[in-house]
Amino acid sequence: MHGRLKVKTTAEQQEAKRKEREEKLNKYQAATGRLFEKRKNAEHDGEALDLTGRILAHNSDFLSMWNYRKEIFQAFHKDKSADEMQQLYQDELSFLETCLKSNPKSYSVWEHRCWVMDCMPHPNWQRELLLCNKFLEYDERNFHCWDYRRFVVRRANIPPQEELKFSTDKISSNFSNYSSWHYRSKLLPLVHPDTEQPQGVEETALLQEHELAQNAFFTDPNDQSAWFYHRWLLGRAERDQSIRCLHVCRPLNRLVATFSKHIQVSTATLNVVKDGVVVTGRWHTPRGTDTFEQVLIFEFPEHSLSSDSEQHIHVTLDTEGGLVGRECVLGAGHSEVFSRDTTESKELFRSELSVAKSSVLVQELESCQQLHELEPDNKWAILSVVLLMRAINPITYQEQTLQYVDKLTSLDSYRRNYYADLGSRFLLENTVMQSEEGTNKLDLSGKGLTCVRHLDHMTLVVQLDLSNNRLTTLDIPVYMLQCLKLLLADNNSIESISGLTNMPLLGRVSLRNNRIAKAQVLTPLTSCTNVSVLDLEGNPVCSMDGFKADICSVLPQIKVLDGSKI
Repeated sequence: MHGRLKVKTTAEQQEAKRKEREEKLNKYQAATGRLFEKRKNAEHDGEALDLTGRILAHNSDFLSMWNYRKEIFQAFHKDKSADEMQQLYQDELSFLETCLKSNPKSYSVWEHRCWVMDCMPHPNWQRELLLCNKFLEYDERNFHCWDYRRFVVRRANIPPQEELKFSTDKISSNFSNYSSWHYRSKLLPLVHPDTEQPQGVEETALLQEHELAQNAFFTDPNDQSAWFYHRWLLGRAERDQSIRCLHVCRPLNRLVATFSKHIQVSTATLNVVKDGVVVTGRWHTPRGTDTFEQVLIFEFPEHSLSSDSEQHIHVTLDTEGGLVGRECVLGAGHSEVFSRDTTESKELFRSELSVAKSSVLVQELESCQQLHELEPDNKWAILSVVLLMRAINPITYQEQTLQYVDKLTSLDSYRRNYYADLGSRFLLENTVMQSEEGTNKLDLSGKGLTCVRHLDHMTLVVQLDLSNNRLTTLDIPVYMLQCLKLLLADNNSIESISGLTNMPLLGRVSLRNNRIAKAQVLTPLTSCTNVSVLDLEGNPVCSMDGFKADICSVLPQIKVLDGSKI
């Protein structure tokens, strides 16, 4: 046995590794403790720079150490010359590059590099572009590096034309480079702006981009990058803020305004003028919260609307694009008046693909249908066909789009709830578009809806029927329907109704044959003080002992429950 090397057992090896890790941890903790003490004492010296470097070399995501390092450099500026600082920053860039090699997706390292380049007396931006090129060769989807490249491009005033060419080269080498497609969407409006559409792209360039996207998804139909870019090419511009409709109610002494975009009461500049005189009242959301909403309520001063004489009311909102407004006339002897947009039904719900010209939409639909014939089970091709059909003519293509949605559900079962909601949205939009002009009754019953969208288009609805659908909740902002008097939601699977709040005109609610299990679920209705008729027959709560007493305790304003007077 003499003269032979002793082979360590597994247990001995594990113990040795444990001791080694423990020793490293003790050194690490001692160094960080020393650095926190030095930072507390405002010691900004070479030792601190060296110690932070050692720590960050092992843990480059230690943000506090990077911040301390910034403080050290700022202190050095007071005593060192520009040339000395240039060298220190140059060394810092080399150190950062070392950190990036071991952790190329570190937020802290890339952010610190931005700070260093902004502080350097003589930054070399071209070298930073080359650095980006190198790291994007390692990983072309490293969005941290793409963000840093955009920072460098802004500081170096690199023409967007050059960056567009760079993105083209990256896409040509790999169609699956999502970051490059995204970067391209930011560059095209700068290189080929559309004079008629802000943030739009000139038509000739747009058609070339369609061809590039088609080449990509015909080459690899299952890669989602090109499909998302294709959706962007056909995308719509952001809608302008406007006052979509007004409703003035004399008995409630208030005005309800619906906006095309969400606004916040505390920051919005809103004015109400009655008969040429500015009215000082109170704006608030339906729930009284300072949140972003599309429906706001203005409470007139007491007796402001008590007169039976004709009253002219004008509401304005100050936006970045200037004043927008809407007016209405409350006639003598009338209790209410409304004023709303007279948009054509086909434009009521602007499809997310509706900005593109109809000829382009038809051409793209034909291309996607060709790909669908070649790849009948490709969900991206089917989804694009559906959206293009919706953009061209949602009513004509209704049956086909719903068939495609059903196919998507079977192909992509993990997202079946998304497709169910998508089909529900299409059905709801078509129903609203086909409803008679000026009607205040909306029947959405028996359509298999799993969700209810576009409540901002229903603020003048008085009667809403949601019966015989597949709804599981009314936690949606039903309170936007400030004119609603009757709500029917029988034969669903509704378990909660938290969205049914603060609706002063609501008088009757029918929730027969749902899944309401406790009387407390109905608590939101306490804020709807005019509700006097409630139908709950067929809910689990009805089988509980003392059910009626519980309902009366929660909702003392109820006078008729399940057809019987209380």
